[in-house]
Amino acid sequence: MAIFKGAAVAIVTPMHEDGKVNYEKLEELLEYQIANSTDAIVICGTTGESSTLTHGEHLQTIKFAIDKVAGRVPVIAGTGSNCTETAVMMSQEAASYGADALLIVTPYYNKASQKGLIRHYTEIANSVPETPIIMYNVPSRTGCNIQPATAVALARNVKNIVGIKAASGDLSQIAKMMSMSDGALELYSGNDDQVLPILSLGGLGVISVLSNVAPKNTHDMVMKFMEGDLAGAAKLQLEAISLINALFCEVNPIPVKTALNLMGWKVGPTRMPLCEMEPENEERLKKALVDYGIKLA
Repeated sequence: MAIFKGAAVAIVTPMHEDGKVNYEKLEELLEYQIANSTDAIVICGTTGESSTLTHGEHLQTIKFAIDKVAGRVPVIAGTGSNCTETAVMMSQEAASYGADALLIVTPYYNKASQKGLIRHYTEIANSVPETPIIMYNVPSRTGCNIQPATAVALARNVKNIVGIKAASGDLSQIAKMMSMSDGALELYSGNDDQVLPILSLGGLGVISVLSNVAPKNTHDMVMKFMEGDLAGAAKLQLEAISLINALFCEVNPIPVKTALNLMGWKVGPTRMPLCEMEPENEERLKKALVDYGIKLA
């Protein structure tokens, strides 16, 4: 049984102006997402600024989301690290809170060989044997690429490694992986501009930045595809392209947090070394939001 089908939001972590996590605002965002048909919550992923949260903040934010969502949709916790021991600790804690699944990014900075990736993921998975794991392949950010044979071997040989968030941008690699997997791997798009191409290769949905500002449309895009309304799904994908491009015109999550603030959500700043957008890029983002039909505050 798939962890989810549809659109999962890679939700931002709202901050107070002093940089502390704003849990009241996070609760508002969670309720907004659930009310607007989001199919799952991914907490403390890249968009949630996991790399600059302390371990304590990271775990508290995961627990808060699980408690507030209270089983209404799956909560997938980002617990990856470039240190296997740290990833094991974070994963065990999140599992103990009741996370429905874990999202584990490839080791970054120190990177790893394919053999090292197999050992890394296997050790994490074996530490939480009852919790499903989605591997997260985003080589543009980590410098480390899960090759198709590696992903398939992990899915076949480790019972709770069940899926992959594919954010390589390489559709040929993704197609090769899915042809090798023979149904052993649940595929989720990690790129909002490639949702339909990845669905056409056997994907089950998207883990989405766009869903932060347009949850219903992102959900509908996937559902229309699943229901056979390919023209309707394509229309939603193409209508969103300019906004998606604006949401990635600077490093994520700078633009999406800016967008939410422009919409009146008051999610606060990003943490350094991330900083405010360049003025010309913010103007581009404003135009893309308005053109898409989103009202600004």
